[in-house]
Amino acid sequence: MLAALLAGFIDAIVGGGGLITVPALMIALPTGTPLPTLLGTNKVVACTGTTMAAGEFLRSGTMSWREMVGPVLASAFGASGGVWLTYRVHGDFLRPVMLGLLVAMLAFTLLKPDLGHIHAPRFGLSHQRGLANFLAMALGFYDGFFGPGTGSLLIFLFVAVLGFDFLRASVLAKSVNWASNLAAMGLFLWQGSWIPSIALSMAAANGLGGYVGARVALSKGSRWVRGVFIGVVGALILRLGWQLLHI
Repeated sequence: MLAALLAGFIDAIVGGGGLITVPALMIALPTGTPLPTLLGTNKVVACTGTTMAAGEFLRSGTMSWREMVGPVLASAFGASGGVWLTYRVHGDFLRPVMLGLLVAMLAFTLLKPDLGHIHAPRFGLSHQRGLANFLAMALGFYDGFFGPGTGSLLIFLFVAVLGFDFLRASVLAKSVNWASNLAAMGLFLWQGSWIPSIALSMAAANGLGGYVGARVALSKGSRWVRGVFIGVVGALILRLGWQLLHI
């Protein structure tokens, strides 16, 4: 529950909560627990936190809900395909790819000090919506199939590709991540791949963390969110690197 509380807080701001809850579940659950059961339990936890955070962001009016509908639907569609693949292949081969992406993201962000400070969309509205939908579907698929770092990847892409500031990118990323979590959770639950007693207790803590994290992000603004983004991505790089060295 402590891991879920911290994960909800961090995930609401810059993503990466799964890198906290998944290892906690690996420690807590019996050896030999099927991967879909572990992932399904984690999705119940994550969905609660993203619901609380996305709701708080939506109420703030930072972004119009109309701009979120397309990416949300695209993300849910992508996540459904990702979950289908989870039952057929193992996602460990994606760890080195994910590590490389995180290193590139961190380097790019550090080399561009003004990145994400100002909201300056690079495309016309229709083009922007199309790109946002595509990115949401691709990352939704990744979230349903594997998951770690989805929120951080979304924020980075919305900033670097679309030209959003970090706060608006975080708001849209959280809505997209909420949809992928919800779709994946529904499919995992339909298959019975979850442990209710653990999932529900962690979900309550994660929801509280998500609510507090969203409130803090809204009050601190883009510059502060950028700093947290750099710190969390650095931590994710260390975590994935450690895992790869010990496989």
